[in-house]
Amino acid sequence: MSKNKKIVIVLLIVALLIAVIPVFARKGAEFGGSDDAGSVMVEEIHGEYTPWFTPVLETALGGELPGELESLLFCVQTGIGVGVIAFIMGRMVERKKWQNKEDVKE
Repeated sequence: MSKNKKIVIVLLIVALLIAVIPVFARKGAEFGGSDDAGSVMVEEIHGEYTPWFTPVLETALGGELPGELESLLFCVQTGIGVGVIAFIMGRMVERKKWQNKEDVKE
């Protein structure tokens, strides 16, 4: 097995452990989002909290988005971001290969 494959496997295992260990270490804990934590903190400091605006989709739909649709939109956003990053990294790798081929020709 090559050195790069070993590094990739180790990094994947580390990433998996980072995701799994907190779930088992803190059984019964609630893992809330930062939005909820921020609004709770503001309410503690200033009393009643009223948002400045309502989200555009909530206004258009006349209520909150269903959880499944919200998750879907988040996953699509994540997929687009990963695609952009992968494209940029691929271009960088290919540019390096082309530069190496040009250097060899000279």
